[in-house]
Amino acid sequence: MSRKLLPVSITAALLGGTAMADVPNVAVDIAPVHSLVARVMEGVGTPNLIVQPGASPHEYNLRPSEAAALQDADLVFWVGEDLTPWMEGAIETLSDGATVTALLESDGTVLLDFREGALFEAHDHGDEDHAEGDDHDDHGHDDHGHDEHAEGEGHDDHDHAEDKDHDHADHDDHDHGDEHAEGEDHDHKDDHGHDDHAEGDDHDHDDHADHDDHAGHDDHHGHAHGEHDPHAWLSPENAGAWLNVIAAQLSAADPDNAGAYFANAAAAREEMAALSAEVAATLDPVRGGNFIVFHDAYQYFENAFDFPASGAISLSDASDPSPARIAEIQGRIREEGINCVLSEPQFNPGLVATVMEGTEANTAVIDPLGSDLETGPTLYPQVIRNIATNLSECL
Repeated sequence: MSRKLLPVSITAALLGGTAMADVPNVAVDIAPVHSLVARVMEGVGTPNLIVQPGASPHEYNLRPSEAAALQDADLVFWVGEDLTPWMEGAIETLSDGATVTALLESDGTVLLDFREGALFEAHDHGDEDHAEGDDHDDHGHDDHGHDEHAEGEGHDDHDHAEDKDHDHADHDDHDHGDEHAEGEDHDHKDDHGHDDHAEGDDHDHDDHADHDDHAGHDDHHGHAHGEHDPHAWLSPENAGAWLNVIAAQLSAADPDNAGAYFANAAAAREEMAALSAEVAATLDPVRGGNFIVFHDAYQYFENAFDFPASGAISLSDASDPSPARIAEIQGRIREEGINCVLSEPQFNPGLVATVMEGTEANTAVIDPLGSDLETGPTLYPQVIRNIATNLSECL
């Protein structure tokens, strides 16, 4: 009596079902880091992204599906509380039992101190440091006090709720309904003080307290963190180090797929080296050109490619720069013949126009988070590539 053979697809599914079921649930904070994790997990599984594109990493109200992703996570990868201070409480509340990796604190991470003032000296990147050197408290937020940012300077990133002058509507239109089907009825947009997030009210933390007067920021000034610029993903060197960390953590949680994780990480590091060479070639023809950034988020990129900015219109995105700071930047543009002023998608272009008034500088838009890119393994290299391309074209 002959035996019936099962179709290959069914056989593979039966044989692979156990392995696939054992793939860990992974949650990641921002899109560039999610991209690195997705690259390491490629062919094995897919991580969940917590902070959706177009939203601020600093302040975010979790959607029900995002809270569930943290609650179900076996592993959590995040930059750290310097970038997403609210997430510390969310992880403690929702991810009890998960293996949590703060990448800023991981071995091999090169850290840079915050820069002070509107104008930068060439190669003024502060002392390079590593996560294991977190006892350098002499670089706390108080060291970066500027009159116009007395309360919010340490939380330097991408649009806060109090930025009433900045139009975030375009980002709110990103439709993430496909991955958040259970949250569609709640019309959640982003973290900028919009409609309440159903089920998310349970996850409100003190870090969200009344940001109009920076109460939440004051809470963080009293902590031991915040001495380092958190935009460390903009260094391909750091990204390469993080690939190893990600592969090691995934392999510890999922030994059966360790070979795939490490092979993916090794291939990604080779891709990172090729990316760095490509970016250097893109920037070489315009080396010596002077540029101003909208806010001081790019020194890791500048340091990686030896391409320093001349200054930043705003120290952070927590508030608009003072008239004195704008005047200082305008003086630098006139005195040094600044070629380019870089903006970001979420900022008011009128402020850039004010700074550029009476000059012949060009302007371009760069985005450190890849807000308009498709999430996944290819997002990270495209973020770095786009910064280099737009800067080169602007110069």
